[in-house]
Amino acid sequence: MLTGKKTLGRKRHVLTDTLGLLLGVVVHPADVQDRDGAEPLLRQARRLFPFIERVIGDAGYQGPKMAAAIQRTGPWEMQIVRRCDQHRFVVLPKRWIVERTIGWISHNRRLARDFKRHVRCAAAFVRLAMIRIMLRRQERCSA
Repeated sequence: MLTGKKTLGRKRHVLTDTLGLLLGVVVHPADVQDRDGAEPLLRQARRLFPFIERVIGDAGYQGPKMAAAIQRTGPWEMQIVRRCDQHRFVVLPKRWIVERTIGWISHNRRLARDFKRHVRCAAAFVRLAMIRIMLRRQERCSA
């Protein structure tokens, strides 16, 4: 699952597995297009997780520029999940996974606003938030 979420002054590109656990994150200035910001994330994911075969993204990741980035980074199958045309709320199963993960990490106070000057710090805080979530889950399971 791949998505870009705009926060004040930054855009977070997040890659998760089907459970919603964080696989990779790249933070850019907010003026970077989703298609342009996805390539560094896909390169990072290809090195760490070479066994991934399919990437699911929202409509911001479609088009020939994204298809070229997919071809440069590895043998991925790209699937785009589009919004429903109906004018009411509908849960889209694959898209909901990433949105739920972003909701989980947004509960951390440091990620509510962009306090840090460097994008590396912003990406590190996203990773720390996910580590905190996973540790709390582990604590609940072992208790």
